[in-house]
Order: sequence, then C-alpha cells, then structure tokens
Amino acid sequence: MSRYTGPVWKKSRRLGISLTGTGKELDKRPYAPGQHGPNQRKKLSEYGLQMQEKQKLRFMYGLNERQFRNLFTKAGKMKGIHGENFLILLESRLDNLVYRLGLARTRRQARQLVNHGHVMVDGKRLDIPSYSVKPGQTISLREKSQKLDIVKEALEVNTFVPEYLTFDADKLVGTFSRYPERSELPAEINESLIVEFYSR
Repeated sequence: MSRYTGPVWKKSRRLGISLTGTGKELDKRPYAPGQHGPNQRKKLSEYGLQMQEKQKLRFMYGLNERQFRNLFTKAGKMKGIHGENFLILLESRLDNLVYRLGLARTRRQARQLVNHGHVMVDGKRLDIPSYSVKPGQTISLREKSQKLDIVKEALEVNTFVPEYLTFDADKLVGTFSRYPERSELPAEINESLIVEFYSR
C-alpha cells in the first residue's frame, strides 16, 4: 500500500483532526465531507474506533501501512510502554523534526526538503525522511538552501519549538536534545487503541 497523496483537507475532515497541523481544514467546516457530512450520526464499533485512531496517526505522520507497521513492531521490542515508544519513534523521524523546528510549514513540505537534499544531519547531507535521529544530533540546512522561499515563509509563521529541541534561529541549526515525553506528544491521539488494533 503506497503513501497517501490525495486531498489532505478532505481526509482531515473525515478523521476529525488537522493532519497539516495548521487547523485550517476544520475552521470553516468541522464535519465529515460529502452530501450528508453535517448530519452524520454513525456510531463506530470498537474495531472502527481503533482503525480510525490508527489512520489518524498514520496520515498525520504521512507513512504508508508497511512503514507504520514496521515501526510499531520495532517499538514493541523496546523497553517501556509500547504505545509511547511508538509515538517517540514517529516523533524522532528526520522529516518530523525538520517540521518541528519550523523549517517547513507541514510534514509534507519537510519530507520534500529532505528528499531534495536540502537537509544535513551532523553536517552531512541526508535525503532519507524516515531516518531516526538520535539525541545529541544536529539538524541544519545546506547554505544554499537557507535562502529558499518556503523556508523563509515557514520560519516567519513558526512561533513554537518543542522543549526537546533547541534551535539557533540565526544559524538555522537545531539540536535534538532528548527523546520527547508523552506530555509533549500529540494529545489528540489515543495510542492504546492502536496497540489494541494491532493486537487483535
């Protein structure tokens, strides 16, 4: 199953969550798409709720099903709580951290920056969006890439950098200081439902 590349706003409204992180999708029409969207009263089954939660997280980070499942399996082999470990692994992806540092406005844009070779980790060019960044590693942009319009626009609108990251706005260099705690991860996700889904 390939990665979803369709309309994100429509998918956001279907799942009831902002997948871009801007919240704009749900401002005007905070209900499901389609003719009967505003009046839908469909009650989801237990399986439906688990599936919906899994899809929310998968589309939020922009992974295909195989990548998502492989990362979930990897999280299960780590010490600690399975669901929390899974969220931490997702949050540690290079494309996500580029987005969190404010170098891109969305995760899709961040993935594109990485794919096109604009991003460096510890001073070395890296074009793998799924690369798992370790605490202490630095993330920066190539000198030529710092002047890109999309980077300038993203930095202008960004007002928040998570506590587990440090960012030098003058040099455009960020450091992944530590793994995030659960309280710093998406509050709208109930990871226990995803663990139940894959444990069926």
